[in-house]
Amino acid sequence: QEQVVESGGGKVQPGGSLRLSCTASRLTFANYAMAWFRQAPGKEREGVSCITWSGSPTYYADSVKGRFTISRDNAKNTVDLQMNSLKPEDTAVYYCARGPACSGGGYSATTFGFWGQGTQVTVSS
Repeated sequence: QEQVVESGGGKVQPGGSLRLSCTASRLTFANYAMAWFRQAPGKEREGVSCITWSGSPTYYADSVKGRFTISRDNAKNTVDLQMNSLKPEDTAVYYCARGPACSGGGYSATTFGFWGQGTQVTVSS
């Protein structure tokens, strides 16, 4: 089955950092946009960050700008999300997905696919 695999989640105190990774063994990331989404309990899935196939430009939700950094390595077929200065409101299941484009930041979960199981991020003291 073609899907991505997310890893790197965990529990961290406010102000801490985590690095999420996304990879796939039967799905290529090259030539596609890649994005991270998150879903908190009782809330809709929201876009966190998107990176174009070339690695630039990148897009971020206003709530994570200046704290999160998305990157990719097409040769290794990986996409990472470095999360710094984490806040309790960042608590969610984080998902990686492949899509056609970041659409100037207007990307939507409806146009992305090959979802994995997600990785839980909990920010709590």
